[in-house]
Amino acid sequence: MASPLIVIPARMAATRLPNKPLAEIGGKPMIVRVLEQAVNADIGPAVVACDHDAIFAAVQDHGGRAVMTRPDHASGSDRIFEAAALVDETQAHDIILNLQGDVPLIDPDAIRAALAPLKDPDIAIGTIMTEITDPRFRNDPSFVKAVTTPTPHGYHRALYFTRATAPTGEGPLYQHIGVYAFRRSALETFVALPPSPLEKREKLEQLRALEADMRIGVSIIDSAPMDVNTPEDLERARAAFA
Repeated sequence: MASPLIVIPARMAATRLPNKPLAEIGGKPMIVRVLEQAVNADIGPAVVACDHDAIFAAVQDHGGRAVMTRPDHASGSDRIFEAAALVDETQAHDIILNLQGDVPLIDPDAIRAALAPLKDPDIAIGTIMTEITDPRFRNDPSFVKAVTTPTPHGYHRALYFTRATAPTGEGPLYQHIGVYAFRRSALETFVALPPSPLEKREKLEQLRALEADMRIGVSIIDSAPMDVNTPEDLERARAAFA
């Protein structure tokens, strides 16, 4: 894990919160707040991969680095793959970490936790999860469940991801958090694959990797970062930041 590169995909086409990356939080655009947390993780350089001049300008105006990518990408993974090729032509970075652009209050420790499973050479992708402690969310399909098994290496191995309530029986349920640390070769393999049957059925991109026999390692973090998808989420984020 010599040299990670953090790439933050950002696009304007959010329906529930128009112009979401530019929404102001504590005097700065949300995408800048996410970038600041990426920098605070202190694991490597961070860049915003965007599809709009306004996002590019906002990042540049606050001293960050941004790169323009195609507007027609089907997923954030495709966007970060293009961005990594544009900003790292010599492939000096062997890990590409995909950090979502709508988590302005994410803890830098959570970002670092996504890298930890990659200490195992058999793991292609690292990610994070947190225990669901509020019973209201156990059956909520918007809370994606990670079905995992512990390993002797300090992380969990992902067996499945689902919007259903799983696994059944006594024991904790874990919410998957969409932060992904790809080995560069794994990202190249992943974006070349067509959408898989279970991916299309569950509408969960990470299932494509599991169906292709790519191993995903999962670290447990203390709590889920607040993501911002609606005007109500934005007000909560502003209050939390204040």
